[in-house]
Amino acid sequence: MPFLLLLAGCAASPSRAPAPAAPEAPRPPPLTYAETNLNATLWAQGTVEHDMAYRGIYAQATRQITLALKQKDWDALPKSERKKPARGLKPAVIVDVDETVLDNSPYQARLIRDGKEFDEYSWDQWCREQRALALPGALEFAQAAAAKGVTVFYLTNRAQHLNEATLANLRGAGFPVAEKETVFLGLGTVVEGCEASGSDKGCRRELIGRRYRVLALVGDQLGDFIDVDNNTVAARAEAAKPYANWFGERWFMLPNPTYGSWDSALLGNQRGAEAPVKHQIRRDALRTE
Repeated sequence: MPFLLLLAGCAASPSRAPAPAAPEAPRPPPLTYAETNLNATLWAQGTVEHDMAYRGIYAQATRQITLALKQKDWDALPKSERKKPARGLKPAVIVDVDETVLDNSPYQARLIRDGKEFDEYSWDQWCREQRALALPGALEFAQAAAAKGVTVFYLTNRAQHLNEATLANLRGAGFPVAEKETVFLGLGTVVEGCEASGSDKGCRRELIGRRYRVLALVGDQLGDFIDVDNNTVAARAEAAKPYANWFGERWFMLPNPTYGSWDSALLGNQRGAEAPVKHQIRRDALRTE
């Protein structure tokens, strides 16, 4: 009898409700280019370290062109691009535009804000706004060169349809733009007797060298100084090696951690890969020793 009562009691007791499932942890948003570029853009946009690096490099470049003017055989063109002797030619300097003289960090910031990657349409819209400011030291360098009778050439890989907007931006920012010379050489400039590969600048540098001796090259990418046939990490290092002593003397490299051919080389030129894939490739490229 007690056994039957026990069974009855068990049958009468309410069944225990299953424990509630633990809330699922929120999943992080998919990795985007914007997120991987956040720190680099903040550094480029809001630090004294960035600004003083630019000012220091431009100050050195200004001092060097003063010395170069006194040396009639001084020339900063890569040796393969110098087709006639530099002696006796008028003096010039060649500068890149984006992240060299004009600051496009607001465009990068917009990509981060909107969670987007670079695309031609948004880039065109930004360029047409003509709101890029002069980078620290760039304006003083260009104006000092012009004051010494040195022609400033602007060598850019912006597309041809952005030429007028870019020129207007440069003039509005105060950069000297010679009126009696074509000093703006954008992507697609035809150079008679020289065939460029892709966005390489060698033919355009050679064109300038036909009439000018070049006192200095200023840029933020290796391609602003010399063409690289194969954009790999090893090939880039090998191409720069013969000119190692020119950096800081004839060639002036500015820091740009936000974008560039250096990143494409690290990615194995897989620029079209999905953001998580590119992120993993970058992580795998890290050296820990």
